[in-house]
Amino acid sequence: MSKQYKELANCIRFLSIDAVQKANSGHPGMPMGMADVATVLFKDFLNFNPKNPSWINRDRFVLSAGHGSMLLYSLLYLTGYKSVSLNDIKNFRQLDSICAGHPEYHPNTGVETTTGPLGQGISNAVGFAISEEILKKQIGKKFINHKTYVIAGDGCLMEGISHEALSLAGHLKLKNLIMLFDNNSISIDGPTNLAVSDNHEKRFRSYGWDYIKINGHDYKEISKALKKAQKSKKPIAISCKTTIGYGSPNKGGKASSHGSPLGDDEIKLVRKKLNWSHNPFEIPKKLLNEWKLIGERAFKNAKKHEKIFSKELKKLGWLGSSISNKFKKDFPPGYNLTRNAIIGSVEKAKTEYLKNLEPMATRKCSEKFLEIVSKLPNLIGGSADLAGSNNTKTKNHKIIKSGDFSGNYIHYGVREHAMCGVMNGISLHSGLIPYGGTFLIFSDYCKPSIRLAAMMKQKVIYVFTHDSIGLGEDGPTHQPIEQLASLRSIPNLNVFRPSDLIETFECWQLALESKNTPSVIALTRQAIKPVRIKSSTKNMSSLGAYEIFRTNDDIKVTILATGSETSLASEVGHKLATDGIYSKIISMPCHELFDQQSEGYKNEILSETNLVVSIEASETSYWKKYTNYNGLNFGIDDFGKSAPYKDIYNHFGISNENIIKKIKERL
Repeated sequence: MSKQYKELANCIRFLSIDAVQKANSGHPGMPMGMADVATVLFKDFLNFNPKNPSWINRDRFVLSAGHGSMLLYSLLYLTGYKSVSLNDIKNFRQLDSICAGHPEYHPNTGVETTTGPLGQGISNAVGFAISEEILKKQIGKKFINHKTYVIAGDGCLMEGISHEALSLAGHLKLKNLIMLFDNNSISIDGPTNLAVSDNHEKRFRSYGWDYIKINGHDYKEISKALKKAQKSKKPIAISCKTTIGYGSPNKGGKASSHGSPLGDDEIKLVRKKLNWSHNPFEIPKKLLNEWKLIGERAFKNAKKHEKIFSKELKKLGWLGSSISNKFKKDFPPGYNLTRNAIIGSVEKAKTEYLKNLEPMATRKCSEKFLEIVSKLPNLIGGSADLAGSNNTKTKNHKIIKSGDFSGNYIHYGVREHAMCGVMNGISLHSGLIPYGGTFLIFSDYCKPSIRLAAMMKQKVIYVFTHDSIGLGEDGPTHQPIEQLASLRSIPNLNVFRPSDLIETFECWQLALESKNTPSVIALTRQAIKPVRIKSSTKNMSSLGAYEIFRTNDDIKVTILATGSETSLASEVGHKLATDGIYSKIISMPCHELFDQQSEGYKNEILSETNLVVSIEASETSYWKKYTNYNGLNFGIDDFGKSAPYKDIYNHFGISNENIIKKIKERL
């Protein structure tokens, strides 16, 4: 039996070795070291379906140590996934090959998430495990009862995000989460003891995890540990003591096998040592058939579940149809069941607001919208210990906690980075839509995960409040300056900064309707005057920028603004008009959507006057693409100050008097 496992594992090893060597680039050591563990997992434990990679009750397999991507590609090819061919493997790390340098998420391929930045896969796996528990509660454990397996290495566990995510997983007692720790004690620089001396067992147990130590090359020990993991009442880490570059006489157990091809001479020695006489990329028919049988058996088991699942859903009638829709990444599943009520409540809230037109913080406006849409069955909220400040938790929310996943709100704790990584996992798992809140300044902690959400085209919503110097006395450490520009620079990310309740509702609607783009909604702490005084059936924010009003037909100035500065821009426009200087005021809640508009529309907004002015309490360089070299940009190109917010605005010249003065000087 051990011989069979060894031979199957060697298929992974040599596909990985050969692919890295042909590409002259890559990481052979990790796939060589973890091939034995992966073989036992896929052969005897993992529930998957090569013919339907999106099967809802599949076990999730996450390769957090993404540099070892050839391990994943080898497994997908060997078990019969159509997404990865032998030719793809031969084109490892080449243009347009699915076998990229690090795993890149593509729907329905078996690549569950994009990994590479170490530790991200761990947080994604926690999100997968949370989603499974939520769906199990909503639908029933008869239909949803799978595991999430994550392979993580020494580097993953050094990254700060791993501490955050593992701590949360232990707190929630995610018993469906199994980590396979590739404990090879080697990093790029050499032995891990150059930089760390952690007691991994004590660390995991302090988080509330179970922990098992095994020889990662002993098939019996691997199998025994995985059997135990199936019954654990906690998340469990299996520490697999492995040899990086296993089978390499001169580079095995050394950093030299980590991130470089082994070289032709060393590969010959590996072939001799592991008794592998086959040519590069050649898998003996007997072994390939055995791997294909593993995939076929997995397919048949999955098919049985799918038939039962489909049959039971039909019995439920309309409710079954709703459950089926839960797994479609469209507008929130269940929306149609509550559509009229939701739309009616939204319009009622707008009407009440327009009656009074009282100044209101946009974070409060967001809360009012969430009070309405929080009833959607797949909208999962949360905040990084700032629920009361972000206004992300409403009276309609129920807390998700250990032993009770019937709720729709997660207290992430002060774990901003993990929160966003977990939200990526929640979004990837099924049709659940996650949103999470923190202060805009702390988006810096979140950015790596936000970037990956954008790369993976996931519907994830970030509620970032306290979005400017308007938060006042907390001072420059808490006042975002460059964060909006930084976020706007990320491809495929919509950054919304609404100006009042109407725009906040519109931006939230756009975020929920988005299919392939995550959204940032930046919101104020301070109350601001409304700029939209009439309701509209059209979502004006969908244009990215639009005219609020003009003070005359014969205008000389175009004034662009977002968020809290839009009401200021309106005041400036009216005061300029008293001096015979006429202008139009443009609200610009989303630069990204505006940039997608036709050239004609953009010219209509920007090219009517020679002087274009921007007002936003953030760094100014980003705005120059709209105002051009002769424009005026009012903002902040320094760090903030600690003082009452109105004093800070005046200090930085973001005031009626200064803006009007500068405009007059320029005309």
